[in-house]
Amino acid sequence: MDKEQLNSSAQIKSDIITQVVQEPSRGMLIQLGAAIRNGKLVAIPTETVYGLGANGLDPEAMDRIYAAKGRPSDNPLILHVPDAESIKPLVLEVTKTAQKLMDAFWPGPLTITLPKSDLVPDRATGGLPRVALRCPDHAICHELLVAVGVPVAAPSANISGRPSPTTAEDVYHDMNGRIEYILDDGPCTIGVESTVVEVHDDAVTILRPGGITKEMLETVVAHVDYDPNLVTGKTVPKAPGMKYKHYAPDSPMITFVGDDRNVAEAIKQSLIESDTSLLDTQTKHSIRTVQSKIGLLLSQEVFELLGSDITDDKQYYCIVYGSSLDYVALAHSFYKSLLLFNEAGVTRILAQGVLSEGIGVAIMNRMEKASNKHVIYV
Repeated sequence: MDKEQLNSSAQIKSDIITQVVQEPSRGMLIQLGAAIRNGKLVAIPTETVYGLGANGLDPEAMDRIYAAKGRPSDNPLILHVPDAESIKPLVLEVTKTAQKLMDAFWPGPLTITLPKSDLVPDRATGGLPRVALRCPDHAICHELLVAVGVPVAAPSANISGRPSPTTAEDVYHDMNGRIEYILDDGPCTIGVESTVVEVHDDAVTILRPGGITKEMLETVVAHVDYDPNLVTGKTVPKAPGMKYKHYAPDSPMITFVGDDRNVAEAIKQSLIESDTSLLDTQTKHSIRTVQSKIGLLLSQEVFELLGSDITDDKQYYCIVYGSSLDYVALAHSFYKSLLLFNEAGVTRILAQGVLSEGIGVAIMNRMEKASNKHVIYV
């Protein structure tokens, strides 16, 4: 699905009135659970991002997810459950390694794929023989999952291809008029999607990096590797959110990775080149022929190195996520920053990336996609 199709999909409206629910009572959670069970769509908070929840055993309900998101229907979905016991009817077997992972990381931002039982519709797996399962570490989400009583399919609650939502406001922007309810429980704490793994005997393959790192998995399982497709992109992805263009802001983005001083110098040079390209070629005067605003996503250190001549200029819309060593802060801020840049109408984004270590692997996976692989190491 290309950008023009996504924009067209984003304009689709219906007569659905979207209700935002805050501080839900037990009775309201039961009502929302019944709505999901009966085929309605409810945006739900998790610790990673907001998900677009539907009955994971009802193909027609999952079709509504695809329609609301403008998402290709061969993209698999994650089924969310309230506890490990709930997955037993959904899979052919819970292996010892899978049980170890669940014991160590559930509830939490880890999705495990296992061979599916006949109970799970092909619509939930994109036609693949394995089902993706997760138990979120989020109190309100847990209560809702218990109230639903069936597994809940819940991809990120945004128009397909756009940055994932980490607040109810972000969900409302994309989903107003498309879904019945948004359950608002404030900002998500992690800000990037779950790690997705495939389990075989005593080995684990990371299909999508996320909040649970390779190093964390290796404390439980001896053999942990990344799916080669994460590097080559030459085979069909087996994880949700990895098959099509994803996480994209409205404007082109470049990501710079390296020492703070080198990143600051590279961004300065890029800004100079941008200024030069906007000069009036007839008069050679420093008069902008195009009114533009550039988005800058920076650490505090690079922000200070750039100096007030740049950071105080109204041409630049700066977002400072925290220390350059605080990868968690960048993960928490990343999607929200892209959405703020969209709202500000920036024409170009220059972002500071991080090293691919720990949760930095997940961050750079998303930044590479958002940048269309335009990543510069300095």
